[in-house]
Amino acid sequence: MKLNCIIVDDEPLAIKLMRSFVERTPFLELKGTFLNPMDALNAVAEDVHLIFLDINMPGITGLELSKLIPKTTRIIFTTAYKEYAFDSYEVQALDYLLKPISYPKFLNAVTRGKEYFEQLLAATAVNSAIQAPQVENQDYIFVKCEFKQVRIDLNKILFVKGMRDYVRITLKDQKIPVTALSTMKAMEDKLPEPRFMRVHRSYIVAMDKIESVERNCISIAGEAIPVSEANQEHFYELLK
Repeated sequence: MKLNCIIVDDEPLAIKLMRSFVERTPFLELKGTFLNPMDALNAVAEDVHLIFLDINMPGITGLELSKLIPKTTRIIFTTAYKEYAFDSYEVQALDYLLKPISYPKFLNAVTRGKEYFEQLLAATAVNSAIQAPQVENQDYIFVKCEFKQVRIDLNKILFVKGMRDYVRITLKDQKIPVTALSTMKAMEDKLPEPRFMRVHRSYIVAMDKIESVERNCISIAGEAIPVSEANQEHFYELLK
Protein backbone atom coordinates (compact mmCIF):
# COMPACT_ATOMS: atom_id res chain seq x y z
CA MET A 1 0.00 0.00 0.00
CA LYS A 2 1.30 3.46 -0.98
CA LEU A 3 0.83 6.30 1.49
CA ASN A 4 0.48 9.84 0.15
CA CYS A 5 2.20 12.41 2.35
CA ILE A 6 3.09 16.09 2.64
CA ILE A 7 5.76 17.94 4.61
CA VAL A 8 5.11 21.18 6.50
CA ASP A 9 8.08 23.04 8.03
CA ASP A 10 9.23 26.65 8.02
CA GLU A 11 12.88 25.56 7.67
CA PRO A 12 13.99 24.70 4.09
CA LEU A 13 16.81 22.46 5.36
CA ALA A 14 14.38 20.45 7.47
CA ILE A 15 12.13 19.99 4.44
CA LYS A 16 15.11 18.87 2.36
CA LEU A 17 16.01 16.21 4.94
CA MET A 18 12.46 14.92 5.25
CA ARG A 19 12.10 14.84 1.46
CA SER A 20 15.22 12.64 1.23
CA PHE A 21 13.74 10.28 3.84
CA VAL A 22 10.45 10.02 1.95
CA GLU A 23 12.26 9.32 -1.33
CA ARG A 24 14.20 6.48 0.36
CA THR A 25 10.98 4.83 1.54
CA PRO A 26 9.26 2.71 -1.15
CA PHE A 27 5.74 2.90 0.28
CA LEU A 28 5.66 6.72 0.58
CA GLU A 29 4.56 9.11 -2.17
CA LEU A 30 5.36 12.80 -1.60
CA LYS A 31 2.50 15.07 -2.69
CA GLY A 32 3.98 18.40 -1.66
CA THR A 33 6.17 20.44 0.69
CA PHE A 34 5.11 23.65 2.39
CA LEU A 35 6.92 26.44 4.22
CA ASN A 36 3.61 28.17 4.97
CA PRO A 37 1.27 26.09 7.15
CA MET A 38 -1.87 27.74 5.75
CA ASP A 39 -0.87 26.73 2.23
CA ALA A 40 -0.61 23.17 3.51
CA LEU A 41 -4.10 23.34 4.99
CA ASN A 42 -5.53 24.27 1.60
CA ALA A 43 -3.65 21.38 0.00
CA VAL A 44 -4.70 18.62 2.39
CA ALA A 45 -7.21 16.35 0.68
CA GLU A 46 -8.86 13.08 1.61
CA ASP A 47 -6.19 11.11 -0.23
CA VAL A 48 -3.36 12.49 1.94
CA HIS A 49 -2.58 9.79 4.47
CA LEU A 50 0.31 11.35 6.42
CA ILE A 51 1.47 14.87 7.19
CA PHE A 52 4.91 15.52 8.65
CA LEU A 53 4.20 18.63 10.66
CA ASP A 54 6.63 20.94 12.46
CA ILE A 55 5.17 22.21 15.74
CA ASN A 56 6.98 25.52 16.27
CA MET A 57 6.08 27.71 13.27
CA PRO A 58 5.22 31.41 12.98
CA GLY A 59 1.65 32.54 12.47
CA ILE A 60 -0.01 29.25 13.36
CA THR A 61 1.64 26.43 15.26
CA GLY A 62 1.62 22.84 14.16
CA LEU A 63 -0.58 21.96 17.12
CA GLU A 64 -3.14 24.57 16.08
CA LEU A 65 -3.00 23.44 12.46
CA SER A 66 -3.46 19.80 13.46
CA LYS A 67 -6.92 20.59 14.82
CA LEU A 68 -8.00 21.82 11.38
CA ILE A 69 -6.75 18.83 9.40
CA PRO A 70 -9.27 16.12 8.39
CA LYS A 71 -9.29 13.18 10.78
CA THR A 72 -8.57 10.82 7.90
CA THR A 73 -5.05 12.30 7.72
CA ARG A 74 -2.68 11.09 10.43
CA ILE A 75 -0.03 13.42 11.83
CA ILE A 76 3.63 12.80 12.59
CA PHE A 77 4.96 15.82 14.46
CA THR A 78 8.54 16.98 13.95
CA THR A 79 10.12 19.44 16.37
CA ALA A 80 13.35 20.44 18.09
CA TYR A 81 11.54 20.93 21.40
CA LYS A 82 10.87 17.82 23.46
CA GLU A 83 8.51 19.70 25.80
CA TYR A 84 5.87 19.47 23.06
CA ALA A 85 5.73 15.69 23.28
CA PHE A 86 2.78 15.59 25.68
CA ASP A 87 0.81 18.11 23.59
CA SER A 88 1.31 15.98 20.48
CA TYR A 89 -0.33 12.99 22.14
CA GLU A 90 -3.20 15.18 23.30
CA VAL A 91 -4.17 15.73 19.67
CA GLN A 92 -3.74 11.98 18.95
CA ALA A 93 -0.71 12.27 16.70
CA LEU A 94 0.51 9.04 15.14
CA ASP A 95 4.06 9.77 16.31
CA TYR A 96 6.45 12.46 17.51
CA LEU A 97 9.94 12.85 16.06
CA LEU A 98 12.53 14.95 17.86
CA LYS A 99 15.01 16.85 15.68
CA PRO A 100 17.63 16.05 14.53
CA ILE A 101 15.69 13.14 13.04
CA SER A 102 17.46 9.94 12.02
CA TYR A 103 16.19 7.77 9.19
CA PRO A 104 15.68 4.68 11.42
CA LYS A 105 13.35 6.68 13.70
CA PHE A 106 11.59 8.12 10.67
CA LEU A 107 11.14 4.65 9.16
CA ASN A 108 9.76 3.29 12.43
CA ALA A 109 7.15 6.08 12.55
CA VAL A 110 5.99 5.70 8.94
CA THR A 111 5.88 1.91 9.26
CA ARG A 112 3.40 2.39 12.10
CA GLY A 113 1.41 4.60 9.75
CA LYS A 114 1.47 1.95 7.03
CA GLU A 115 0.25 -0.71 9.47
CA TYR A 116 -2.51 1.62 10.69
CA PHE A 117 -3.89 2.26 7.20
CA GLU A 118 -3.59 -1.38 6.16
CA GLN A 119 -5.59 -2.44 9.21
CA LEU A 120 -8.13 0.30 8.56
CA LEU A 121 -8.52 -0.82 4.96
CA ALA A 122 -9.01 -4.43 6.01
CA ALA A 123 -11.58 -3.47 8.65
CA THR A 124 -13.48 -1.35 6.12
CA ALA A 125 -13.63 -4.25 3.68
CA VAL A 126 -15.00 -6.57 6.35
CA ASN A 127 -17.50 -3.97 7.48
CA SER A 128 -18.74 -3.48 3.92
CA ALA A 129 -19.35 -7.20 3.60
CA ILE A 130 -21.22 -7.26 6.89
CA GLN A 131 -23.46 -4.37 5.81
CA ALA A 132 -25.06 -6.58 3.15
CA PRO A 133 -28.83 -7.06 3.62
CA GLN A 134 -29.48 -9.16 6.70
CA VAL A 135 -31.58 -12.27 6.70
CA GLU A 136 -34.90 -11.80 8.46
CA ASN A 137 -34.82 -12.90 12.10
CA GLN A 138 -31.01 -12.99 12.05
CA ASP A 139 -29.93 -13.92 15.56
CA TYR A 140 -26.57 -12.16 15.74
CA ILE A 141 -24.86 -8.85 15.10
CA PHE A 142 -21.30 -7.77 14.39
CA VAL A 143 -19.57 -5.04 16.41
CA LYS A 144 -16.26 -3.30 15.83
CA CYS A 145 -13.57 -4.09 18.42
CA GLU A 146 -10.35 -2.21 17.57
CA PHE A 147 -9.62 -3.38 14.00
CA LYS A 148 -11.80 -6.50 14.11
CA GLN A 149 -15.48 -7.19 13.53
CA VAL A 150 -16.69 -9.51 16.29
CA ARG A 151 -19.85 -11.60 16.12
CA ILE A 152 -22.23 -11.31 19.08
CA ASP A 153 -25.12 -13.77 19.49
CA LEU A 154 -28.26 -11.89 20.52
CA ASN A 155 -29.37 -14.60 22.94
CA LYS A 156 -26.19 -14.05 24.98
CA ILE A 157 -26.60 -10.29 25.46
CA LEU A 158 -27.68 -9.28 28.96
CA PHE A 159 -27.33 -5.50 28.62
CA VAL A 160 -25.34 -2.79 26.87
CA LYS A 161 -23.78 0.15 28.70
CA GLY A 162 -22.75 3.34 26.90
CA MET A 163 -19.24 4.74 27.54
CA ARG A 164 -18.93 7.90 25.39
CA ASP A 165 -17.73 6.66 21.98
CA TYR A 166 -17.71 3.04 23.14
CA VAL A 167 -20.18 0.53 24.50
CA ARG A 168 -19.68 -2.40 26.84
CA ILE A 169 -21.75 -5.46 26.02
CA THR A 170 -22.27 -7.79 28.97
CA LEU A 171 -22.84 -11.36 27.84
CA LYS A 172 -24.25 -14.43 29.56
CA ASP A 173 -21.57 -16.73 31.02
CA GLN A 174 -18.76 -14.29 30.12
CA LYS A 175 -17.05 -12.38 32.94
CA ILE A 176 -15.43 -9.66 30.84
CA PRO A 177 -17.77 -7.45 28.74
CA VAL A 178 -17.05 -6.88 25.07
CA THR A 179 -15.90 -3.30 24.48
CA ALA A 180 -16.97 -2.09 21.03
CA LEU A 181 -16.47 1.12 19.09
CA SER A 182 -20.07 2.25 18.68
CA THR A 183 -22.59 4.81 19.80
CA MET A 184 -25.62 3.83 21.81
CA LYS A 185 -27.83 4.97 18.94
CA ALA A 186 -26.06 2.58 16.56
CA MET A 187 -26.50 -0.28 19.02
CA GLU A 188 -30.15 0.62 19.54
CA ASP A 189 -30.69 0.41 15.78
CA LYS A 190 -29.01 -3.01 15.60
CA LEU A 191 -30.89 -4.64 18.48
CA PRO A 192 -34.51 -5.51 17.68
CA GLU A 193 -37.36 -4.29 19.84
CA PRO A 194 -39.29 -5.62 21.75
CA ARG A 195 -36.54 -8.13 22.46
CA PHE A 196 -34.26 -5.26 23.51
CA MET A 197 -35.08 -1.79 24.79
CA ARG A 198 -33.12 1.32 25.54
CA VAL A 199 -34.37 2.12 29.02
CA HIS A 200 -31.88 4.88 29.77
CA ARG A 201 -29.50 7.03 27.73
CA SER A 202 -26.67 4.78 28.97
CA TYR A 203 -28.39 1.37 28.96
CA ILE A 204 -30.03 -1.09 26.59
CA VAL A 205 -31.41 -4.23 28.21
CA ALA A 206 -32.46 -7.67 26.96
CA MET A 207 -36.06 -7.82 28.11
CA ASP A 208 -36.01 -11.60 28.61
CA LYS A 209 -32.93 -11.36 30.86
CA ILE A 210 -34.52 -9.04 33.45
CA GLU A 211 -34.45 -10.67 36.87
CA SER A 212 -36.53 -8.12 38.76
CA VAL A 213 -37.82 -4.55 38.65
CA GLU A 214 -38.20 -2.41 41.75
CA ARG A 215 -38.86 1.33 41.92
CA ASN A 216 -37.97 1.82 38.26
CA CYS A 217 -34.69 -0.01 38.70
CA ILE A 218 -33.93 -3.17 36.74
CA SER A 219 -31.71 -5.95 38.06
CA ILE A 220 -29.73 -8.06 35.56
CA ALA A 221 -26.71 -10.16 36.60
CA GLY A 222 -26.09 -8.02 39.66
CA GLU A 223 -26.25 -4.73 37.73
CA ALA A 224 -28.74 -2.09 38.90
CA ILE A 225 -30.04 -0.38 35.76
CA PRO A 226 -32.25 2.70 36.01
CA VAL A 227 -35.31 3.23 33.83
CA SER A 228 -35.44 6.90 32.89
CA GLU A 229 -38.69 8.75 33.42
CA ALA A 230 -39.11 9.31 29.66
CA ASN A 231 -38.94 5.55 29.01
CA GLN A 232 -40.99 4.23 31.91
CA GLU A 233 -44.38 4.08 30.17
CA HIS A 234 -43.06 2.23 27.12
CA PHE A 235 -40.94 -0.07 29.27
CA TYR A 236 -43.85 -1.25 31.39
CA GLU A 237 -45.93 -1.81 28.25
CA LEU A 238 -43.25 -4.15 26.89
CA LEU A 239 -42.90 -5.82 30.27
CA LYS A 240 -46.51 -6.98 30.29
